[in-house]
Amino acid sequence: MDKGKGKEPAYCVAADGGGAAAGATGTRPGLAKRDAPKKLVIKAFKVKPKLPENYVANTWSRLEQAVRAIHSQQSIPDSLEELYQACENLCYHKKADELYGNLRALCDGHAQAELRRIGESTSSTASILHVVNDSWVTYCRQMILIRSIFLYLDRTYVLHTSGLRSLWDMALELYRQRILDDSHPLKSRLVHALLAEIERERNGEQIDRNLLRSLLRMFMDLSIYYSSFDTVFRDASEKYYQREGGRLVSELEDQPAGGPAVGRYLQHVGARLAQEVERCTAGVGYLDLGSRKGLLAIVENMLVRKHVKALLDNGLDELMDSSSIKELGQLYSLFSRVGALDQLRTAFVSYLRKTGQKIVTSQDEVNMVDDLLAFRDRVIDIIKESFASSDTMHNAMKEAFEFFINQRQNRPAELVAKWIDAKLKTSKGVTDEDLEAQLDKSLLLFRYIQGKDIFEAFYKKDLAKRLLLQKSTSVDAEKSMLSKLKIECGPGFTSKLEGMFKDIEISKDYMTSFRESAKYTTQLGNIDFSVNVLTHGYWPTYTPVPCLVPPEIEQCQKVFLEFYESKHKGRRLTWQSLLGSGILRCEFKKGKKELSVSLFQAMVILLFNDYERLTYADIVKLTGLDDKEVTRTLQSLSLGKLRILNIDQSASSPTSAASPRTPTKAKTKDLHSDDAFTVNDNFDNPLYRIKINQIQMKETVEERDKTEEGVFQDRQYSVDAAVVRIMKSRKRLKHSQLIAELGSALKFTAKPADLKKRIESLIDREYLERDAKDSDVYVYLA
Repeated sequence: MDKGKGKEPAYCVAADGGGAAAGATGTRPGLAKRDAPKKLVIKAFKVKPKLPENYVANTWSRLEQAVRAIHSQQSIPDSLEELYQACENLCYHKKADELYGNLRALCDGHAQAELRRIGESTSSTASILHVVNDSWVTYCRQMILIRSIFLYLDRTYVLHTSGLRSLWDMALELYRQRILDDSHPLKSRLVHALLAEIERERNGEQIDRNLLRSLLRMFMDLSIYYSSFDTVFRDASEKYYQREGGRLVSELEDQPAGGPAVGRYLQHVGARLAQEVERCTAGVGYLDLGSRKGLLAIVENMLVRKHVKALLDNGLDELMDSSSIKELGQLYSLFSRVGALDQLRTAFVSYLRKTGQKIVTSQDEVNMVDDLLAFRDRVIDIIKESFASSDTMHNAMKEAFEFFINQRQNRPAELVAKWIDAKLKTSKGVTDEDLEAQLDKSLLLFRYIQGKDIFEAFYKKDLAKRLLLQKSTSVDAEKSMLSKLKIECGPGFTSKLEGMFKDIEISKDYMTSFRESAKYTTQLGNIDFSVNVLTHGYWPTYTPVPCLVPPEIEQCQKVFLEFYESKHKGRRLTWQSLLGSGILRCEFKKGKKELSVSLFQAMVILLFNDYERLTYADIVKLTGLDDKEVTRTLQSLSLGKLRILNIDQSASSPTSAASPRTPTKAKTKDLHSDDAFTVNDNFDNPLYRIKINQIQMKETVEERDKTEEGVFQDRQYSVDAAVVRIMKSRKRLKHSQLIAELGSALKFTAKPADLKKRIESLIDREYLERDAKDSDVYVYLA
């Protein structure tokens, strides 16, 4: 069989078999005996066919001519089918090894020629990218065509022979060795040209991304991307961003207002990171995805990590003050990427301490609690929106608030109690939901206060006034606040407060029984008299104020005392006139009015039922009150907005020995013994029932100091117990060490001088003693 120009070995097939005889013994008539099996025998020709003379050389000549035509980009003389068949025939006749070697040598020569051509074409750096890219694209196209001709060689001989590269890999190896070899300056020039283009793009110029994508794809195909390009590219990127970071931070530090400038810097860093990610994104970028991680790390290190302190020092405070949620979010995100959250937390705490301390130490104490709550709300929003609700930042905020709130002893705790008192007093336009929300807010600050006993003392005083003077918004709101405090501090904290409510309920039962008694109806007549019976241990300690109550009130007290003693034997009642109040029905020239007044105000007003004109000294004598109480009471009646009494500060008392004072045009708040008072008959007000401001109910500095002193008396036992516990475990301690450990053991802030007094007291009571050799050392006495 003739196939192409070669000769194939011929074979013949012979069939050998015999016929079968019919009609054998024992068979049925009419049936033939079964034929015996036939045998096939295959025999080779005795002489093998031979290849025509010069067949291999001629066939290779045709293939070489085609390859050279492809390299020179000329037309191929033979068809691709004929060339493929020629390659297959050579392989079939065991000439594949020779064919592979010839083809490799031919491609090697072409690669060397291509190197010379590129060298001649690249006279400037600007053109090297296009020249190399054109060379590479053409080379790849040529090798694809050459491989299609030698495909049979590639899929049979090369595939099954170890140590040989495929035709495509062979072509890549030759291009890498001959054109982009490390010893040749072409690769170095090409890499620097690529880096220059990337830097131009970073500087905002437009470049040909497709060109860079093609060339860097070539580096990947040749397996030299990371060894020859990526390492150099990282070094160049690091230097670029190092210069940029230094320049931008220098500009940042030179600007007086750091906040907006830092915001712009953070936006710039975010834009740089986005740009580098885009450069490493398939389809739109030109760098390999494997470069992304290292490249982003360089940007983060050079623009963020190296300048953490500068960014915090020059911008955090301004960003926090302006609540720049977006910029703070960028700051947190970048710092988390470079592992600088600890520095951010430290700066965050420092800012909170500094800002909070300004609020706490401000002279505007009226708005301190509102300012603290607004500050806390702002910080919470920043943590939630900018710091991803980080537990670390929440803990930092708690640490900072606990620090600055307790820097000013006692006062913040007192003001929080006063703030709650103002919310729980009767107010208009506040819904139950709003009131609950405000009470919950107060607990946010209450949790930070170490001196909770101070809070309790002032809260108890204010609660007593609300209950006794019926100023609470609602009993439900009061009890709701108690339940909140009970959850926060335990039942021991609120036991006395709950006892106060219990006393009020019991007092209501007393008054119901009292009003139903015969004594009330027969002896008190039309006077509506009400009494609250208080348990001494539950309520704040009130010092009885001596006074001469009017006969009408004295009679009421006497009747109730008889009623109470009939119910309880052996109990003693002490009247607290300071907290008394009442309603007086008064007649003025312009009509009748009901005046809601304190007991002291009622005592003064009732005097004018018997006197038309009284001096300051007369009122002191007739009421039995001290000068302080009389002054505050008269000020509320004669110098306030609602003036029930007229004051003549230029008149002298007829019985006074003092000389007349020089008349004054305006009434001052200072009262003197010769000031005279008369009823203001022309008093008028559109309301029928009028509440007169009770100045005596406002807490004075003396009362506040007394409350704090009472708290410290209770704290003494805690200090003593803490000192004994510490010394019992340590046996010997220096004074400074004991003070330091007490600071950690006590739940409230105490002055070192006060602690020293308690230590001296324990020494006097022989719990401790001073060391005989060192007086600064305390020794525990078992």
